[in-house]
Amino acid sequence: MQSDPKAGEQPEFAPKQALKLAIDLLPLLAFFAVYMMFGILPATAVLMAASVISMIASRLLLGQISAALFVSTTLVLGFGALTLFFNDPSFIKVKPTFVYLLFAAALFGGLLLGKPMLQLMLGEALRLTDEGWSKLSMRWGLFFVAMAGLNEIVWRNFSETTWASFKVFGFLPLTLLFFAAQYRLIEKHKVADAPDVPIR
Repeated sequence: MQSDPKAGEQPEFAPKQALKLAIDLLPLLAFFAVYMMFGILPATAVLMAASVISMIASRLLLGQISAALFVSTTLVLGFGALTLFFNDPSFIKVKPTFVYLLFAAALFGGLLLGKPMLQLMLGEALRLTDEGWSKLSMRWGLFFVAMAGLNEIVWRNFSETTWASFKVFGFLPLTLLFFAAQYRLIEKHKVADAPDVPIR
């Protein structure tokens, strides 16, 4: 009896995903720690440096830099530089809004062109029907729009400390919960691996 190949893949998959999550979390945790001790401007400088380090670590440890990480780091550097140059924290506070709207625009644009962006990014790790990719892309696009609106509400109407805390301990849990909520959709539209056909 042959062993299930998927069982052998799991030990490699889990550590890789855990490492990716750690790399993504590094800049946020560094930002929050420095913010609580020294304030928003030093925290912004640390966020910029940590984002670059995360991108380098991703390339060295994972062998690639994801499009999301590249875009996020680029915007962190841009909005961070504006924050420090003008001594105005509103630039770094509005940065998540631009990130989420950019991701949403990419997803909606891909749907209009008939090329779901999620399929291009996750096609090797996840196999779905065309309908599944379209629905998943639409859901994530709407989610990113909602997150952009939520960021605007928080930073414009609450204290800076509340925004900094929500940036680290609010946005990430919401994203993970939304991701988990897509399980049924993914299972419904998953494409089963084609059985091997013996060569005669």
